Amino acid sequence: MKISYHGHSVVRINTNGKTILIDPFITGNPQTDLKAEEVKADVIILTHGHDDHVGDTVDLAKRNDALVIATHELAAFIGRHGVKTHSMNLGGSYQFEFGKVKLTQAYHSSGYIPENQEPIYLGMPAGVLFMSEGKTIYHAGDTALFSDMKLIGERHPIDVAFLPIGDNFTMGPEDAAYAAKLLKAKKVIPIHFDTFPPIKQNTNEFLSMLEEQNGIVLKPGESLEL
Repeated sequence: MKISYHGHSVVRINTNGKTILIDPFITGNPQTDLKAEEVKADVIILTHGHDDHVGDTVDLAKRNDALVIATHELAAFIGRHGVKTHSMNLGGSYQFEFGKVKLTQAYHSSGYIPENQEPIYLGMPAGVLFMSEGKTIYHAGDTALFSDMKLIGERHPIDVAFLPIGDNFTMGPEDAAYAAKLLKAKKVIPIHFDTFPPIKQNTNEFLSMLEEQNGIVLKPGESLEL
């Protein structure tokens, strides 16, 4: 399995001959190394309905005939645009041909705000557990710190955890470091930082806060083999 980071919260997983993208915010993302028109994907997994996570989902899904996996309300909203979807909800899991996906809770909000219109509610935000080739990846999505992260780590031994550290909209570095302790992930990779001024962070300071976890900062385009 190969995992790579592409700025903000964009994560790509290559496994079992498939390419999975999580939260493909590419167009308008100043941190990404990707070009939306060149990206290939078989599957797209969304954590919640904000623009900086849904991003290029519809265009990518149409061009690649990709399957979009999301919580029920968000999947229904995306499905109206003529793409294939698989709806799930928190606590539920499903075994796909390429791997197992389980959605966890996340403490955040989720919705789409059309210009000069009322916000559209898009269901609960989620974290993602992705299991394939004997490995477990946890993408926390956008979230605050919550104590049940300990339970997530106990129930699902995590090889790599992608945790937001930007503060302001999500956990900051201190809470993310505590989250890493609760999760007991073997490796911890920070996400959701530096994209916009309110979430500017010093990743070295975050790494110094980690205790037993192996913290790794991936630059956009860098990858790990598991």
